[in-house]
Order: sequence, then C-alpha cells, then structure tokens
Amino acid sequence: MVEAFIIDEVTEELSASGKAIEHTLELMNEHQPVLLGYLFSETFEVFTEQEREFILFLVCVIWKSIFRVFGPLELVKETHISTAEDHNWGLLQDVTSHRFRDRLDVFFAEHPAEEELLAFVEDAILDDDESPVTNEGREPIFVSLKSIIDCLLLPNL
Repeated sequence: MVEAFIIDEVTEELSASGKAIEHTLELMNEHQPVLLGYLFSETFEVFTEQEREFILFLVCVIWKSIFRVFGPLELVKETHISTAEDHNWGLLQDVTSHRFRDRLDVFFAEHPAEEELLAFVEDAILDDDESPVTNEGREPIFVSLKSIIDCLLLPNL
C-alpha cells in the first residue's frame, strides 16, 4: 500500500522544480511508455490545457509514489487501460447520488489498498479556487486517474 506520507513527499519533490517532473516523465517513458502515451492520446483532448497539465502532474505523483514503494511494475498495455476504464465507468453508472464525493464512495469500497492514492486524487480535483479542474472535467479526470492506478496496482484486473 502506498501511504500518505510517501505521496506527500513525492508531491513536494515534484512541486519543487520543473526538472523533477521532466526527470519523472523520462523515467515513466522508460518503464511505462504505453501509460505515458495514453496521457497524450485523444482521450485527454476534451480537457482544458490547464487540466491536462494538472493531470500530467498528478500522474507523475501517482506513478513515482507507486514506483517508490514497489519498484518497476508490469508493463501496462493499451487493453489493460481500456478494461480498467470500462470497469470504472461501469461502477459509476450504478451510483445514484449527485454529490461528487458521494459518487466516489464506490471506488474506495472496491479496492481499499488504493485508498490513499484515491484520496490524493479526490482532494486534488475538488472544487476550490485554486484547482484548475472544471466541474465538467472532475468526474472523467477521477475515472482516468483511478484507471491508471488500477493498471499499476492491479495488473490482472
């Protein structure tokens, strides 16, 4: 399990300089090229430029945190990403609540080992004055990031 203090450390490291993010992206490209390619795919063109940059930062934090705990992982494949996305959108379809936080409960219940990473994502994309995430982008961004976490931590989903 990736603990909150690791996520906090990685967030601080990556927030400190653009070079740290560049280095993380280079490492991610070496270890998970399909995952990095996914972030630059048509799927993400619906988001604003600020949202895409923020997503990239969040994925760097997620990937580096997981890498720090588990080291190199199985190579993520395109089919794995689409399977995870389909699964996560399916979970969300059955949720009747309209409140964003309540809608996410289904994800926290499904894989408790991902709890800290999911809480990090949830807090990052909440509606506040500093967040670059739009109301329309909030749910799809969460599902995309949850799918990435699944691909990294649950390779046999």
